[in-house]
Amino acid sequence: MPFNTLPFKDCSHYICNSLPMSVYSKIFVLITAFVMQGRLCAAQDTASWAGFGIELNQVVGKVFKHSPHFIAPVPRLSVATDLNFTMHTCGRKEWQQRRSYPVLGIALTYTNYGIDSIFGRCIGAYPNIQLPIVSGASLEWTVRFGLGIGYVSRHYTIAPQWDTLNNAIGSHINNFTMLSSDLRYHIDRHWDVQMGVNITHISDGSFRQPNLGVNMYGGHLGVIYYPVTRTPVCIKHDLKPLKNRWEIQARVGMSFTSYKPAGGPLYPVYMPSLFVSKRYAGKNKAFAGVDYSYHSAIYAFQKNNEINPGKEAANSWKSSVFVGNEFLMGRTGLVLQVGVYTKQAALKLDKYYEKLGYNYYIIQHEKGPLKELSLYAMLKTHKIVAELIEFGFSAGL
Repeated sequence: MPFNTLPFKDCSHYICNSLPMSVYSKIFVLITAFVMQGRLCAAQDTASWAGFGIELNQVVGKVFKHSPHFIAPVPRLSVATDLNFTMHTCGRKEWQQRRSYPVLGIALTYTNYGIDSIFGRCIGAYPNIQLPIVSGASLEWTVRFGLGIGYVSRHYTIAPQWDTLNNAIGSHINNFTMLSSDLRYHIDRHWDVQMGVNITHISDGSFRQPNLGVNMYGGHLGVIYYPVTRTPVCIKHDLKPLKNRWEIQARVGMSFTSYKPAGGPLYPVYMPSLFVSKRYAGKNKAFAGVDYSYHSAIYAFQKNNEINPGKEAANSWKSSVFVGNEFLMGRTGLVLQVGVYTKQAALKLDKYYEKLGYNYYIIQHEKGPLKELSLYAMLKTHKIVAELIEFGFSAGL
């Protein structure tokens, strides 16, 4: 049965369950629903799939050497296929309306870097959020960010078989980060096409050495299919304004890193932070504070090499000041942070660093002594070289 191709100008003009769907489309949607475990926005069966889309992008890119220590040859060309299951939020939660109904997704990416014997291939899985930069009736410019996990088929190893040319990746399991921007054309309510640019990063956060990471930039062409309709019927709440409140917050985190030689032991890193935050626009938090970290791997390195005898502990910690922003999405927050060191440890890195990651809120109260309690995970990098992946909890008063 052919799709209804009437022009679609406003999400309130059409009810999704009036649209015809083939038997094949219904089966395909149901299978995908099981994968996504979708939380859908309307009571009726057909209308509940409004806004759900299946996005497929073909990527052509190139790995670039971001460090002089990157000794492996760069493939002439790398390719990737990105499959993203998306949902246009419709206002079931108040935060969706506050964020102007963003598009959420769960994506799978398969990357062939181009030299299997050195880099192998990567399978990445990552949740993502897509936000509009410019929106029009037919054209839209968007940005998409995702942070998840990746499996790499080959990595640096000494035994049982020698594979030491790839000094970028030290383990099978890695962080997978994707940043992309698209120019999208809306053909009708069922189909979009897009083209854009993207960059991906994989690394294990120094959990295993070596850990330079692999970075790839490229362009992509893609298509999105919406079995019902691209735009759901939007729910509008009578939102209560949220106060632009101040909070005193603290984080306590931990990580594990290894140091040379490859295959060496893991050492803990302890990372407390203290900062103040201010919520604004009901959907963001700006924050600033101080970071502290103690690195037992640096302590062991000094001990083993007789560096700073008697002062190893004093040269194993770092302190910094930082600023950042958290994009609030219900019980989830996307955190971006930039810091500058006020004290470095014996093994010095760049003066500046970045952190990006997620908060998941266990407690969210507007009043009371404990207003927020969250679990968090963040990737700490120096430009595009990862230092570590930290986990912990954060509290706000």
